[in-house]
Amino acid sequence: MQLRRRVYGSNRCSQLGRKNTEMGSSKTYARWLSGFVLVLLAWGIAHAQSAVPVEIASVLDGISMGGSSAPQTNSSPQEAQQDASQAAAKPGSIVGTVLDQTGTVAVGAIVRLTCEDQSFSQEMVSGEHGEFSFSHVPPGAFKVSVNAEGFGKQEFSGELASGQTYLVPPIAISIATVVTGVRVVVDPVEVATEEVKEEEQQRVLRFIPNFYVTYRPDAAPLTTKLKFRLAWKSSVDPVTLLGTAFLAGLQQAADQYSEFGQGAQGYGKRFGAAYADVFASTFLSGAVFPSLLKQDPRYFYKGTGSTGSRLVYAVGNSVMCKGDNGRWQVNYSNIAGVFAGAALSSTFYPTTNLGMFILSNGFTRLGESSLAGVLQEFVLRKLTKTKRQAADRSGAGDAAADKQSDPVPSPKKP
Repeated sequence: MQLRRRVYGSNRCSQLGRKNTEMGSSKTYARWLSGFVLVLLAWGIAHAQSAVPVEIASVLDGISMGGSSAPQTNSSPQEAQQDASQAAAKPGSIVGTVLDQTGTVAVGAIVRLTCEDQSFSQEMVSGEHGEFSFSHVPPGAFKVSVNAEGFGKQEFSGELASGQTYLVPPIAISIATVVTGVRVVVDPVEVATEEVKEEEQQRVLRFIPNFYVTYRPDAAPLTTKLKFRLAWKSSVDPVTLLGTAFLAGLQQAADQYSEFGQGAQGYGKRFGAAYADVFASTFLSGAVFPSLLKQDPRYFYKGTGSTGSRLVYAVGNSVMCKGDNGRWQVNYSNIAGVFAGAALSSTFYPTTNLGMFILSNGFTRLGESSLAGVLQEFVLRKLTKTKRQAADRSGAGDAAADKQSDPVPSPKKP
């Protein structure tokens, strides 16, 4: 029993000893942990106390720099440059005098000053001595313009320095040049009348009338009066009468239209019928129908282009013509005139087949008109004497005579 108690007592003591040992170690660990925590807490408090003043100081320094230093760094050069430019760009003055073309002072002229950048503009009237003056003018390029009633505009340009008084040289104004446009309008009737007078002088080989041709491509249109004038002039021309008398003689010699008989009576009938035919055909084709249809009965000489084109142009003259409006159109006047003349001539000549007579006679006259166009284009132009050609030849002859009358200088001796 004692042994058990000793053993139990020893075990108990050992357990109490281990327990006390464990409790002592736990207390020691707790004290060390508490001390470590206190050290860390003390270090954190100390660090926080030392960092806050630094951050506050840096913030205060930043505020002081942002409020005072930075603006001084950014704005100081600009303000200095602006102050310098304002000090340098001082306004100036521009003075001068306005004179007229005789050198006398011009009073009351309007003088206008404008700067190149259009930022400044002033206007005034020249004084009793022609003077003008502009003050408070900003420096830079400028332009002075002067206007006066009855005179042309004058301008002067210059460069004004800062604070300068610029003396403009005397500005002389001259009388304005007035350009007047003169439009010369020529009466086309007068032009056509003069052209008809010239055409009435046109004769082949100096005696055969050649009135119904114009050598002007832009000839003025004929009036009704001029168309009848040409028809009358052609019908009563002595050469026309002689040609009709010669044709009547050929008809009597061939005993054509035997119903007229022979002798003087037969010749007179043939001459009367032939002349009536010529007279009626000339007026119908050259005056009556051209006046009604407003067409030109003349042949317009071409003279240029290939031979083929000129030949087609000449042959087509019987069915194509130029209207009074200057445009080419079907020659209704000639077509109607030849067939109307053929119908009228059937009353002069004895015939058994009236319709065939009119058709054959009409187409024959159309062919004669085409043949006349070919002769006008290729032959008669060279044989026709016109008033213009006579004047040109006369002028050339006078020039040649003047050249021959001029003394020939003798060669100079060396």
